[in-house]
Amino acid sequence: MRIIQLQEHLAVAGQIMPEHVADIAAAGFKVLINNRPDGEEVGQPSEAEIAAAAEAAGLEYHYMPVNAMNFPGPDLSAMKRLFDDAERPALAFCRTGTRCTNLWIVSRDDDDRDAALSRAVSLGFDVAMANR
Repeated sequence: MRIIQLQEHLAVAGQIMPEHVADIAAAGFKVLINNRPDGEEVGQPSEAEIAAAAEAAGLEYHYMPVNAMNFPGPDLSAMKRLFDDAERPALAFCRTGTRCTNLWIVSRDDDDRDAALSRAVSLGFDVAMANR
């Protein structure tokens, strides 16, 4: 599992497995955000499996699935609050981390969006979703 830090209290990752969740909690994250719809890919753990692992590890868990058809989804303002909460470091995940990163970019205020775009590009992310 590769965790990529976007800002001090927010990181993203590709698909995690239930057995990764305890390590995520041990790394100091308090919030786990699942941006991946169930059934997107064969072999992907279900939302319920991830939720159970998060509960067992003491993590606050949010299921906020987003895909290319509904990007950025109905809960962008709620997601922004989770992304920006310095008291509760968050890890957001999807298939590769790209979708979560694009969600972070579009949730930025206008004054911060260019810096977020630059940060994401410097980390190797495709930012096409954020540029629509």
